Amino acid sequence: MNLSESLLRVVGRRTIVAGAMALLAGQAVLAQDAYPNRPIKLIVPFAAGGTGDIVARLVSSKLGEGLGERVVIENKGGGGSIIGTDAGAKAPADGYTLTLSNGAAITTGPLLGQKLGYRALDDFSHIFLIGSFPNMLVVRDDHPAKDLRQFVELSRKDARGISWGSAGVGSAGFLAVEMLRQLSAMNLLHVPYRGTGPGMTDLMGGNIGAMMTSPGMAAPQIQAGKLRALAVSSTARLRDFPDVPTMNEVVPGTGGDAWFGISVPVNTPQPVIDRLQAELDKVMKNPQIRAQLLQAGVTPLGIGKQGFDKFLKDEISKWTPVIRSAKIVIE
Repeated sequence: MNLSESLLRVVGRRTIVAGAMALLAGQAVLAQDAYPNRPIKLIVPFAAGGTGDIVARLVSSKLGEGLGERVVIENKGGGGSIIGTDAGAKAPADGYTLTLSNGAAITTGPLLGQKLGYRALDDFSHIFLIGSFPNMLVVRDDHPAKDLRQFVELSRKDARGISWGSAGVGSAGFLAVEMLRQLSAMNLLHVPYRGTGPGMTDLMGGNIGAMMTSPGMAAPQIQAGKLRALAVSSTARLRDFPDVPTMNEVVPGTGGDAWFGISVPVNTPQPVIDRLQAELDKVMKNPQIRAQLLQAGVTPLGIGKQGFDKFLKDEISKWTPVIRSAKIVIE
């Protein structure tokens, strides 16, 4: 074989390889352009039945309609929402796994020294902020405490401590009560749940003394005379519960809202993120969805990636001095 024939063979091989690579790249572009072409998974890092689960199901239904593919809920609770969030961070960055993000897993959890298998801000693209909501401290109607002041006094006299539940360590409800406990010298026993749903079931069954939950979750039982609201974590009293004081009214320096958003693994292709943001924006502008979120006690926000990133930085700036000054630690 002469030199010219050898060169032709080499060039031929390189042409075939280049052609194959171009074909694969073309297929990738077509697949991306066709996004989505199979069902999408939305990881909800809470047990079924709680506020996060309700919000996820409301949003996913309409989102699926807009995308033309089903959005399937996968409840993966535990660890104060960190277990499910960790799974979301480690999923392929292809737009087929979304995560319902929240403060306990993204902002306040890391500030409390939680051991995470992911970097809350760096391993995700936080693409859409759905809404925020206050928490409400509730007890059964037969509880001896008629208001928050009595609850505080009773806890101080209880050697074992009054048991209370939250959606997990690091959640907004957990932080609000921890601030309350430390600033008022209460004696409490925290019981973390995989979501507010199981906690509410235990409260109704008399297995715990109190629960921090959303007003939307508590409202039916309050109206039925089965639960009593002691306080809300919002900065102002709620329109639907004007007689329920804020925590800050009773113990200054306490309170704080929770929030939910949609996040995807970092390096998810920008066209995919753009498509998801566009469809989520449509969902949040839907009057029926907004009304259902409000009914669940959630204030619709509908903020895209840029605004969401700023929101997260502001949350970290807000909670860092609060946690340090109140010396809130995980016990």
